[in-house]
Amino acid sequence: LTFPLLSVTLLVSFGSSMLYGYNLAVVNSPAVHIKAFYNTTWARRYGHGLAPGPLTLFYSLTVSIFALGGLVGSLLVGLLVVRYGRNGTLSRSALLILLAGGFMGFSRELGSPEMVIIGRSITGLHSGICLSVVPLYLGEIAPKNLRGFLGLMPSIFICLGVFFAQVLGLPELLGEDRFWPLFLSVVVVPACLQLLLLHCFPESPRYLLIERNDVCGATKALRQFLGTPDVQDVIKEMKEEQQSLSSVEMVSVWQLLRDRSVRWQTLSVVVVNAGMQLSGIDAIWFYTTIIFENAGIPVSQIPYTTVGTGAIEVVMGLIGVSDGRTDGCSPLSVKPCPRNTGCEAWGRCPGSIPQPRVPLQTALPWMRYVVVACVVGIIAGFCMGPAGIPFLMTAELFTQSHRPAAYIVGGSLNWLCNFTVGFIFPFLQMSAGAFCYLVFCGICLLVALYVYLVIPETKNKTFMEISHIFA
Repeated sequence: LTFPLLSVTLLVSFGSSMLYGYNLAVVNSPAVHIKAFYNTTWARRYGHGLAPGPLTLFYSLTVSIFALGGLVGSLLVGLLVVRYGRNGTLSRSALLILLAGGFMGFSRELGSPEMVIIGRSITGLHSGICLSVVPLYLGEIAPKNLRGFLGLMPSIFICLGVFFAQVLGLPELLGEDRFWPLFLSVVVVPACLQLLLLHCFPESPRYLLIERNDVCGATKALRQFLGTPDVQDVIKEMKEEQQSLSSVEMVSVWQLLRDRSVRWQTLSVVVVNAGMQLSGIDAIWFYTTIIFENAGIPVSQIPYTTVGTGAIEVVMGLIGVSDGRTDGCSPLSVKPCPRNTGCEAWGRCPGSIPQPRVPLQTALPWMRYVVVACVVGIIAGFCMGPAGIPFLMTAELFTQSHRPAAYIVGGSLNWLCNFTVGFIFPFLQMSAGAFCYLVFCGICLLVALYVYLVIPETKNKTFMEISHIFA
């Protein structure tokens, strides 16, 4: 593990991946203030305020448009990484955050709720791009024995992003009404840092050699990343992959879906990406405050309880990265059941809390602690296992010609499922009540069985060796 490898991993994780986690959680604590701004602006424009229904719909659009922007960004990944490279795409995407921060930061001064919605959509666009490009870049620059460790680093920063959003949202910091535009636009700081420093690191050697046929550039990049002049073995391995792909052009999404030679790899990407979002974790992230309110936790204590769950999330993510199996590539493929059982066993707990007619703390005073424990259990199980694996596995299971299209498929499914859970969960909870989490429980079980039965171990194997295993 050289200093350049560690530095670029931390830089892109901090400047890109962390912003995804931050933007997931940033709209939770200032929801009341943003709604009040929408209502006041509407009254100033039209002479009357918004009814509760339209106001909720307006705010829901603000939240959910982040996922729609992410979907668009994931569809652009294949085009961007081929045209600009991995490093170049990440550098250019940072400009999107600067634009989004400007929209959201000046929205109240200009009296424009539309600027908040546009800014949220642009941050989603940025996250949709970076959520695929960061693991792609790290997966291609890392030696095979460090691919798992470096590839899981972005998931830690996603957890840190959620945690920072929870901390900054406390009333003592940026949780007051006058600070919410700054709270939304503080994302420009990590983006500026990445924009200034990322050009100090070279492009992906695999991209330079296999796609650009730049042997000198690839050799120079490898020597900088690996810290040694002896990189001929790695160059030889990449040339063998290039020769095997010499008659194969970069495939499109449609070609990938029709290619029978990689159908199991494609199906695996579909299963792990959709399964990650449909495990129920998004319902926890989006509705933590509501769950804690229903559990009877005093409103004044909810922000601090939420910060506590965020801290647990970071700790569990660190444990996942330090796990002995992450020196390979796929912890889930070795021990799928314990990882997913955590999600499965705990996943239905918050949903099992009924909606009582009397305050829950009056009826069952001990239940609030059970709910907090259940939420922590969900987060712990998720962060120790599936949090960062799907993006890492997408890079591992495909060769260079199929990898961009695979990231489009996986990223699109990821965002579609994210939007679906965030949109339908309230309705599912109203119709199914305490049984709504059984849906997530069943999905977790099915994904665990698929990973255990189908996906092979990829530890210390080259991309060509993994491809041969599937063949």
